[in-house]
Amino acid sequence: MASGTDGEFTAFVNERGDVLLRVAYALAGNQHGAEDLLQNALAKAYARWPRIRGDAEPYVRRILYHDQVSRWRRRARRPEVPVAELPERAGRDSGDDTDLRLLLREALLALPPRQRAVLTLRYLEDLSLEQTAALLGCRVGTVASNASKALARLRQLVPALDDTVTEVKR
Repeated sequence: MASGTDGEFTAFVNERGDVLLRVAYALAGNQHGAEDLLQNALAKAYARWPRIRGDAEPYVRRILYHDQVSRWRRRARRPEVPVAELPERAGRDSGDDTDLRLLLREALLALPPRQRAVLTLRYLEDLSLEQTAALLGCRVGTVASNASKALARLRQLVPALDDTVTEVKR
């Protein structure tokens, strides 16, 4: 690859890397998984860099989403391994936003992969129904249905979320 192209790719990563890492974190659910996911996506983008026309960010985001869905599918095929004892959970301090964030993170991880992807695209990435549907390769109605079901499930899993959303709207 030409050094000018290397410079363009490096500039892209320096400029958009933090944003892409946040997206990867929302998809993977943990820092290490997010870093791996982003590194793989950037490696794939680098290999195709001379052929990418226009803004490269949507191309890299699409790689992130597709790779994470593939990871979810691979994980779904592996059998779960039972353990004799559950690990201890850290105590929670009341009145802290961290508690709500941790509960929300756990609830998001409990959602099916497609619902989590829909929420990530719609509310973290602020994409329209049509853009989300195009990116996930499904119908607009499927996106709306998945978003509705996912939000309802989040409200069940984290009842404090309704109180927080109501306070934010005021």
